[in-house]
Amino acid sequence: MPLSLTRRSFLASTTAAATSSLWLPHHLHKKKRILVLGGTGFLGPAIVNAGLAKGHEFTLFNRGKTNPGMFPNVEQLRGQRRRPRPDRPKDPAQDLSALAGKKWDAVVDTSAYYTGEVEDMCKVLAGNVGQFVYISSLSVYKTLEVDAVPVDEQSPLAECADKYTQEMGANFENYGALKRYCEDAAAAAFPGKATLVRPGYIVGPGDPTDRFTYWPARFLRGGECLAPGAPDNDLQFIDVRDLGEWIVHLIEEGVAGPLNAVGFDGSISVSEFLHTGKGTLNHGCTFTWADDAFLESNGVSAWGDMGCWTPKAKNGHCSNAKALAVGAKFRPIAETIRDTAAWVKDGRGDRKWGAGLTAEREQELLAKWKAKK
Repeated sequence: MPLSLTRRSFLASTTAAATSSLWLPHHLHKKKRILVLGGTGFLGPAIVNAGLAKGHEFTLFNRGKTNPGMFPNVEQLRGQRRRPRPDRPKDPAQDLSALAGKKWDAVVDTSAYYTGEVEDMCKVLAGNVGQFVYISSLSVYKTLEVDAVPVDEQSPLAECADKYTQEMGANFENYGALKRYCEDAAAAAFPGKATLVRPGYIVGPGDPTDRFTYWPARFLRGGECLAPGAPDNDLQFIDVRDLGEWIVHLIEEGVAGPLNAVGFDGSISVSEFLHTGKGTLNHGCTFTWADDAFLESNGVSAWGDMGCWTPKAKNGHCSNAKALAVGAKFRPIAETIRDTAAWVKDGRGDRKWGAGLTAEREQELLAKWKAKK
């Protein structure tokens, strides 16, 4: 499923009873049986690995197309959760039969983009699953990356004309609204037991989008770096491993309701991020800051051509206060940068980059910026 390179293109306060922000040792938690829809892409393995480390039992339901050899000792169920599209007669038929009559303590849905498909899944699982964890997106917020108004879980949500459309739109303009309607479907089917996790940019080793990975790779290369926008501009993301561990924690504690899944314990600026990368990986980096207007006028796309940058006028800080109150934890940014850089060198391979400036394009923009001054 192709996603665009921004949140728009690529969920009621928490209802849990008393939940501690201190995580209990795994031996004090009851063993959970957890179904993951998907599970072998990017976020899925982080959830499964975190849960296995804490003694939980997993079942994966997917087509067996992505990394089919992953988790050989975990139960695997095969099927097709997508509905065929009317304009694609060769699409395979939906097949959820492998799930019928089986029971789990919780399900984590990492792969739903369309309202009807969530409703279909809920019909099969209703009565057989205690908690529905739906991985949504910050894109559900109507103003996200439109203006700089701060957002929290009560902020206005995106809408589209037809909540059952199977068209994302030419520029993925329906993505946020459809994720919102998927949330609604899960919450309606599992009242009081739907956990609606709204991540922002998920980053770290294994990220297939390259949106964040651009910077660890750039730090490794060293030299003069084109630095984006205002140095004090806000920056938020979440390490995939932190998100996976927290999702398992939410299942252990039975936390429900919408929760923004984004770092950190305090506010982080783009300048702090870049200098952390420099200090962690390569002291030979220098930074030349070009303002938002210059970058936008030269067609540089946020989180596409330039990772870890949203123009300040469109960059509303997202509150993670509720997530922190129910146990969200974040590793040091330096660790995420270092581990992602190690993956760039030893695990990413030589596939074409999906985001980030080429060295030639960066040099062209640097020269243009200097000539302008």
